[in-house]
Amino acid sequence: MYIVACTLTLVVLISPATDALDNGLALTPTMGWLHWERFLCNTDCDSDPDNCISERLYMQMADVMAKEGWKEAGYEYVCIDDCWPSQQRDARGRLQADPKRFPGGIKKLADYVHSKGLKLGIYADVGKSTCAGYPGSFGYYETDAQTFADWDVDLLKFDGCNMDWTLVGEGYVNMSKALNKTGKSILYSCEWPLYEWPFKKPNYTAIRDACNHWRNFADVFDSWSSVKSILDWTAFHQDIIVPAAGPGGWNDPDMLVIGNFGLSHAQQESQMALWAIMAAPLLVSNDLRDICPRSKALLQNRHIIDISQDALGRQGYRTAKVDTFEVWERPLSKNQLAIAVINMLELGGPRRFFIQAIPGWKMCDPLCNVTQILPQYQEMGVQTPHSKIHLSVNPSGTALLTITPTRDFTGFQKAQWEETSARLKHTIL
Repeated sequence: MYIVACTLTLVVLISPATDALDNGLALTPTMGWLHWERFLCNTDCDSDPDNCISERLYMQMADVMAKEGWKEAGYEYVCIDDCWPSQQRDARGRLQADPKRFPGGIKKLADYVHSKGLKLGIYADVGKSTCAGYPGSFGYYETDAQTFADWDVDLLKFDGCNMDWTLVGEGYVNMSKALNKTGKSILYSCEWPLYEWPFKKPNYTAIRDACNHWRNFADVFDSWSSVKSILDWTAFHQDIIVPAAGPGGWNDPDMLVIGNFGLSHAQQESQMALWAIMAAPLLVSNDLRDICPRSKALLQNRHIIDISQDALGRQGYRTAKVDTFEVWERPLSKNQLAIAVINMLELGGPRRFFIQAIPGWKMCDPLCNVTQILPQYQEMGVQTPHSKIHLSVNPSGTALLTITPTRDFTGFQKAQWEETSARLKHTIL
């Protein structure tokens, strides 16, 4: 057996993150529903009225979220993505919804969503046009911000297509200022670093100053290879991106595709567990009107959501590779630690993982309480540093645990990680 450990100076995870956009929003990772991965840019409401991008789709999703436990679980935003506008601005230069697909307009849709106790998100683009070719906000930042405020929109997803990359940062800052100028609290979801990474390392201090969360990497697809690529990218860059995350500002690895077609149930559990460990926004893209009970139960799992929404607000990170396993850990409030052990082997049956190989297992000195959340909930009781426990983890599946030490571990944890380097390059033990 070999162990590859990844070290990160935890002092950056214990001390507050860089000052975030101060709009009082996203103090925990955003939760909601977003149309893009599942419904894309389907505007053919004549032949596909149930699945086209129209006010009907969002009203129906809001109905389901209000009636079927989603709102109670914490999912509060119903988010429109690209392809909602008319191809032309109105006579006053304002964006307007496609009149055929949104006959009531966005303000009426916002009122409907609010009547369900939920919030409405909308989409725009920093450039001259959106990724799908609809009018962009370049040259109209203040106009569009005020339009969204007048419509009583609660979240703006701001994409970065069709813009000179050297101007992307300036555009995102200008829209942030324009949103603040409206006086309405609008959560600001950016894609700023995604469009700078091909050219340079983004300035995460500036990004966190302007945005409530930000995309770093490619769009998620409904496949395990896509989810794995996001995890790989995140782990490789975690020394840069993890310190930026905290209350008010989060790294966004993109949507949850749980309840669709491309992931096995074990892989769905892995995505849910790792998004919680990464303190990622939980924005589901599926058809809530027709979702299998197991996927629904996973997305509404209170124990996983508690990790996601933990008040300490620290992003987790990969701490070790052990044979075909990866270990990811996230510090939680009340001296707890959340641990995800992923079996990356896509072959054979369940494999055993020796629990003492988890770097954070040293928290169990002298004793700790261990709870397994995935794949099944199980109170594992009081354990010691020498407990001979093996976890059984399915191929491409994840065991998700929480550890609660019986003594205050904060000082030891800080001292331990202050002594480590921030290399985050693999070291063979």
